[in-house]
Amino acid sequence: MTNGSNDDTPAGSNDDMPAAATRDAANWAKKVSRLKVSQVPEGAVNLNVDGRQLTSPIQGFGKMWQKTYVVRLPSDRVAPADLIATWRKDFGDFWPPGNHFYAPLTGIEPGDVALLNMRMPGGTKLSTGVMVLYADEESFTLMTPQGHMFAGWITFSASRQDDATVVQTQVLMRASDPIFELALMMGGHRQEDRFWSQTLGNVAAHFGHPGAAVDTKVVCVDRRRQWSRWRNVWHSSAIRSAIYMLEAPVRGVRGLTHHQRPAH
Repeated sequence: MTNGSNDDTPAGSNDDMPAAATRDAANWAKKVSRLKVSQVPEGAVNLNVDGRQLTSPIQGFGKMWQKTYVVRLPSDRVAPADLIATWRKDFGDFWPPGNHFYAPLTGIEPGDVALLNMRMPGGTKLSTGVMVLYADEESFTLMTPQGHMFAGWITFSASRQDDATVVQTQVLMRASDPIFELALMMGGHRQEDRFWSQTLGNVAAHFGHPGAAVDTKVVCVDRRRQWSRWRNVWHSSAIRSAIYMLEAPVRGVRGLTHHQRPAH
């Protein structure tokens, strides 16, 4: 998949895709230059997604991290394929409260674009999205657009190991811009770790294993910051979401004026 950038290796090309090894070309999203939101579910905000290019860690600004979150369930609770099918169908239901994943009516299928409304520290809201890069019976991978908190992939998988069904979320990412890099340093990493640990805990509880321990492993893959990418701040979903919220009263007045305008 190309993101339409001028880089030698475009985001989404076979050279920089995550190792969700495969199996069938139909499980991969088709190449796109820019994202297109085909439908906006009720309650969602289509902001910082439509028309944006995709970004891999190559296009990010901050240090590169690989984060792996794992929970083990008794194999007699659920088979890996059944768990993934449920996770794909009800993905946002497993998120911590206050965060919303608006999947298309088709669910999580290759090439689908989903809108996200995230709760941030201080009560602010951030609007962004993801594209489904890959999906099959064993795993699915989401890829981020320009302006997202980070540039990278998130892969969700389940596999059988001995007498357990091992459920995993793995993130490969760089903060998109200097603002998000600073936010990660000031507690964002801990917040993200809690987010995915709670999500996996909710998955485990859904399949009858509440209180299951979630193992977290964090590795800094590259400590360098890519200062040439500081201009990514132009697309920052944090800044643009804040401006959108500040303009809410103006939009409200405009809407009221429009409704009260007499018909000719």
